[in-house]
Order: sequence, then structure tokens, then C-alpha cells
Amino acid sequence: MKFVRFERAGEPAWGVLKGETVRTLAHAPYQSVSYDGGLLPLSECRLLAPCEPTKIVCVGKNYYDHAMEMGEGVPDRPILFLKAPNTLNCHEGRVHAPAFVTRLDYEGELAFVVKKRAKDVKAKDFAEYILGYTCLNDVTARDIQKSDGQWSRGKSMDGFAPVGPWVVDGVDGADLAIETRLNGETVQKSRTSLFMTKLPELMEFITASMTLEPGDVVTTGTPAGIGAMKPGDVVEVEIEGIGVLRSHIV
Repeated sequence: MKFVRFERAGEPAWGVLKGETVRTLAHAPYQSVSYDGGLLPLSECRLLAPCEPTKIVCVGKNYYDHAMEMGEGVPDRPILFLKAPNTLNCHEGRVHAPAFVTRLDYEGELAFVVKKRAKDVKAKDFAEYILGYTCLNDVTARDIQKSDGQWSRGKSMDGFAPVGPWVVDGVDGADLAIETRLNGETVQKSRTSLFMTKLPELMEFITASMTLEPGDVVTTGTPAGIGAMKPGDVVEVEIEGIGVLRSHIV
């Protein structure tokens, strides 16, 4: 299924996309899928981020090549950081950095959305806790990240987490092609099979320390090829079996 979250009569609503038609849902699909009988053409839906996170849990340096390009060595365990809910942005959304930011970077990533409360989850039970997979651009004010010496401000400015366009179940997140394009030119290209920490083990590691709630997002790290964006640029994150997340830098 492709779960979409969209605006209907000025309010957020959920649906399931089949072809170019959205079958609307009575409630969020975290615990169950309940259709309310509505049908809408996708062309008439303004897509919202397909999640309602209390937090976005991010993994730094989960691809060897990206760890090496950052020049700080390969970690011996997952590096976790958070993006706050104010960062949430949508497909075709606009990304704007404050004027004091001098280096704004893209980071294309595979993310998953949690469907039920998760605490002390064992790796073997990973699939029971996720609604599905989506695309995420971990937008980063790189100069702020480096000058602050920690990542909160550089990662959590308004709109710095475009997510979407939808959440897809029924795909295997363990081996998907991922590609980021800047103005149509490929700048990142890899496969999720190259994760240093695989998805089930990542869920076990995270939930040993913190509880994940329905709608929370875990984004799994970016491959090598990070680079700068500027106003006027268009960034696309495409993941096999999911789709294309497009953002406009303004």
C-alpha cells in the first residue's frame, strides 16, 4: 500500500493511493486501515508529510563512504541525533535557510515510519513496528553544524526535514537503490544494502534508549556525495519501490 497524508477541507487527512486515485481513510493507519468510502483524484490532493512525529530520529554515518568523506573516521556504533517536529516538510515543499547560513546541504535518505509504540524491540521483531518506508532529505546547515560543535541547531531549523511523498509497505528496506539529484544531475547514488548498521539492529539500538511513538520517523543515514544547495535549486531523492521526494530551495 501507499499511504498518503493530505489536506482536505483545510484539515489533514489520510488515504491509500491506488493508481491516481486516493481512497480516504477514517483515521491514521498506524493501528488499522479503515476506509470511509471517499475517493479523490491524486491531482486534487495537496500532499502533506506522511507522518506525525513526536521526534525524527536520525543516524549519522551509516554508510562507510559517507563516514570517510566526512573525515572523522568510522564509528563503532550508530551515531544518533534528533530533528525536532518543526523541521517537518512535504513533497514539493520549499526549504529556506536563515540568512546567516552560508552552507546548506542535501542528504538523501531512506526513512521508516513507526506504527505502534516501540520500546526495547528485538531485531527479529522489527517488521511488526513499522508502517512502511519513505524518502527523507536531511537538510543540514553545514557551517552551523561545524561551528556549534554539536548538531541540534544545524539540523533542526524550520523545514529541514522534507519527507514523502508517501509511505510504502511491502518493500524490503534492506536492499533498495537510493539516488539524490540536484537540478537533474545525480549527486548521490548507493544501495541500502551498504548500511553499516542494518535496519532491525538499528531499531533495537534506538529503542534500548528511547521509546518511539506511532508516527515517529527514523531516518537511516546518507551515502557519500553530500553537497551544497542554493536558492533556485531543485533537489530530488528517489528510492526504488517508493518514489521521488522533490524539494525547492528558496
